[in-house]
Amino acid sequence: MQDASPAAPMPLKGIRVVEFSHMVMGPTCGMVLGDLGADVIKVEPVGGDATRGLLGTGAGFFRAFNRNKRSLAVDVTRPQGRELILRLAARADVLTENFKPGRMRRIGLDYATLSRLNPALVYVSLKGFLSGPYAGRTALDEVVQMMAGLAYMTGPPGQPLRAGASVNDIMGGVFGALAALAALYERKGTGRGQEVQGALFENCVLLAAQHMQQFAVTGVAPDPMPARVSAWGIYDVFAARDGVQIFLAVVSDSQWRIFCDVFGRHDLAEDARLATNNDRVLARDWLLPLLREMMQGFDADYLAAAFERHGLPFAPIVKPQALFDDPHLLASGGLGDLVTEHGEHTRVPLLPIAMAGQRLPARRALPATGEHTTEILRELGYLDSQIARLFDEGVVAGPAHPSTQRDAGEAGDKGDAGDANEAGKEGGEGDGAGPVL
Repeated sequence: MQDASPAAPMPLKGIRVVEFSHMVMGPTCGMVLGDLGADVIKVEPVGGDATRGLLGTGAGFFRAFNRNKRSLAVDVTRPQGRELILRLAARADVLTENFKPGRMRRIGLDYATLSRLNPALVYVSLKGFLSGPYAGRTALDEVVQMMAGLAYMTGPPGQPLRAGASVNDIMGGVFGALAALAALYERKGTGRGQEVQGALFENCVLLAAQHMQQFAVTGVAPDPMPARVSAWGIYDVFAARDGVQIFLAVVSDSQWRIFCDVFGRHDLAEDARLATNNDRVLARDWLLPLLREMMQGFDADYLAAAFERHGLPFAPIVKPQALFDDPHLLASGGLGDLVTEHGEHTRVPLLPIAMAGQRLPARRALPATGEHTTEILRELGYLDSQIARLFDEGVVAGPAHPSTQRDAGEAGDKGDAGDANEAGKEGGEGDGAGPVL
């Protein structure tokens, strides 16, 4: 186990989460709750979460979104497996799932069933769509990006393009965790849990809200971002002399004067045609080619140093793999050490928050499939002889067969950090991050 610093905040310590999920959205929700200190138990089928073995763009899914969880491998379609989960749900504070509509009801693990067993349960259901005409559709991140205008706004005209990350899956998981926290807070007053829902499509519509309101304000349909009329005179990517690209934004009149001073172009600073930002927006057709030629006379490192020294907004064009060596992330603790299920070490981005000045670390190694099955069953009050029988009958799975030489006796406390992932072998619904290429 990876142990956090004693000073690491754990505001959800004592909260148990049972996670039935796969792909990105559901695991992200559990990861957020686990990073905050909850005991997240990831329920996987006995063969393991299929996300573990994805290739291509899915190869990093499991590592990125399944830290700070324990793994329980169980066949929930078997009566003994369902009984095990009912015991677990009876002691849980939160249950999360992101499977096709109706899947959890068919196996008797829907909110209506579990809330009768545990009225205090907060049940987080993450889908492709909230209730409405689309509710029965299967969704992926890419599907909803096309439906909600994000792909249209991202690509050049006539070439819709999905965003370069699983933006809706990740944000959907964060919103699911936010809803869970709100329901837990409300439970303090009522003593009762509730079902909360989140969805990919509605998440993506929120991402498109600014463009919807742009149309509402102006009456003009927004152009895709590559063809847009920018609100700023200088807000572009430029090529330096060494061929390296750098983004620069000059978004105020004071920044324009600073920019002109950096390059000794007092003639531009005094040009009446460029006096205000709106003037520079109207002059982009002739101004940008002039600036591109000017900046091609300098190396990218020189430009970056000059822009940083004078407080101008800029950014190098960075590939994701370069972030492992980003000096800010390294110095600020933004990358945490994670031990994989194979005992290897890697660095992962931590939640982009600090609490009491502390980042929230990866306290646990990534779990192997069913790594904590025996541990969790003992906490639930199963005797070792009963656990051994469940292993022998294929109801549960894990890396080691439990000893039958001693009985666990009564269940222990809620433990430290758990997770519950996939409900049976059926593939999930509206979580994915687009097709795996």
